[in-house]
Amino acid sequence: MNEQELAALQKMVEVAVNALEDIKAKDISILETQDKTALFARMIIASGDSTRQVKALANSVAVDLKEAGFEILSQEGDSGEWTLVDAGDLVVHVMLPAVRDFYDIDTLWGGEKPSFHAGMQKPWHAAD
Repeated sequence: MNEQELAALQKMVEVAVNALEDIKAKDISILETQDKTALFARMIIASGDSTRQVKALANSVAVDLKEAGFEILSQEGDSGEWTLVDAGDLVVHVMLPAVRDFYDIDTLWGGEKPSFHAGMQKPWHAAD
């Protein structure tokens, strides 16, 4: 990536994180993926407390990225348990904590699994 592309990517990440923070996303992780795949350079993973919030978070990301001049290639996941926003070099996953815990894409892509509720037992159990 050249400097201009890197600056655009950083701006895209900032817009997406701000959109997530505006709707009170939890456990926001930003992962660098350019060394793992040629499909995208960054991945953001965040949690929402309800299906309604997950949908609102993903919609907020898509709307804010479009308003900032970035193209949204697709948005997947209507159930509200897991929604993905594909913006080319940036992919944003918004999930319910139980779904995020079960699929564990944080560690799959080289990040750390969030603790969700530090010091407290999780209110769910992922299927074995």
